[in-house]
Amino acid sequence: MIGIMMFLTALILLLVGFPVAFAFGSAAIFTALLAPDVGIDVFNLLPFRIYGIMQNFNLIAVPLFIFMGLILEKSKIAEAMLLSIGKLFGSVRGGLAISTVVVGAVLAASTGIVGASVVMMSVISLPIMIKHGYSKSLSAGTIAASGTLGQIVPPSIVLIILGDVMSVDVGSLFRAALAPALLLILLYMLYILIVSYLYPAMAPAIKSDTSKTIMIKKAIKAIIPPALLIMIVLGSIFMGVATPTESAAFGAIGAIVLTLINRSFRWDTLTYASMETVKMTSMIFMILIGATAFSLVFNESGGADVVLEFFSQDIGSRWTFIFIAMAAIFLLGFFVDFLEISFIVIPILVPILHHFHIDPLWFAILVAMNLQASFLTPPFGFALFYLKGAAGDQVSTGDIYKGVLPFIGLQLIALLIIILFPSLIHLF
Repeated sequence: MIGIMMFLTALILLLVGFPVAFAFGSAAIFTALLAPDVGIDVFNLLPFRIYGIMQNFNLIAVPLFIFMGLILEKSKIAEAMLLSIGKLFGSVRGGLAISTVVVGAVLAASTGIVGASVVMMSVISLPIMIKHGYSKSLSAGTIAASGTLGQIVPPSIVLIILGDVMSVDVGSLFRAALAPALLLILLYMLYILIVSYLYPAMAPAIKSDTSKTIMIKKAIKAIIPPALLIMIVLGSIFMGVATPTESAAFGAIGAIVLTLINRSFRWDTLTYASMETVKMTSMIFMILIGATAFSLVFNESGGADVVLEFFSQDIGSRWTFIFIAMAAIFLLGFFVDFLEISFIVIPILVPILHHFHIDPLWFAILVAMNLQASFLTPPFGFALFYLKGAAGDQVSTGDIYKGVLPFIGLQLIALLIIILFPSLIHLF
């Protein structure tokens, strides 16, 4: 009952408009005061836990990857790539939508920031797609779904956080996420090709006066620099040359070097990226501190023991546990952010993984795939807000909701495939 009361209190505070970090922290304090078995003295342990968080070497990669992404986004490197690839695939039926998926995947690997990717593609791709007769719902759905690929395509902030929370090697997690990420990208492209074949008016081909050779040269010139940076960053991790944090530092420096090579370096860009990195990192760590207080009270009240007993004794089936866990995370994604789910829900599930001898690496990938849907599920899907804010009156909220539904279905299909074929995470 104490655990239920904590979650309900946090949810009410979130719906009222409390900031996430303070909602979970307040729920912890409120419960500690009311629960006789806990008491306010439980927070004497909180400074030690916060100090442990601040000493965590893996979490240093979070601000570094954010900084790298912001530099690439603000310096127009990503914008040039989006425009050139869009022209290259535009002559194919559904080509603009496919190019959006391709660029979304590259942006995911280079920036990993969902908001920046969705806004950028909304500003650049959406007007072009609508101008050339593309369905508004298909255009909106493709942009929103492609922008969320940063949740599963490494180096992903979500994977770094899950690796820390679940005590899984982040490098191994990046490697394991490659096949699921490629699977999801292929499903997106296959869906677009099928829709454009069955309904040509939804995604018509575009005629261009520019020769194919020139378009290919421009696309290669735009994609090689960020792709090279991605290969170096991920390659150094996979080969064991560097830790994710060291590779993130190299990526941050590499992003600045790319702006110098492209002659797009500006001091205001560096200032903007630095300030935004501090803001985003502060938000993440404030949520982490609030979640730590929440978990502390929840565990001290015996909530974790009750959950473990429920799954291990009352249910006793690993597949039932996986189904309930995935369903719960998916439903929570309608109302709360991936950070809250990662910091609050996942630590409760970790002891159950050990009880059922479930591979934590595989389970972490399932969670990451599931969390990606939280950006698309109405009413609080952040990608939907980003898209509507950037698109303005070009698309309606109904168009956006209608457009993302098939892509949510594709994400669930990809999740089911990874559940049925766990060996996919070991392909790379």
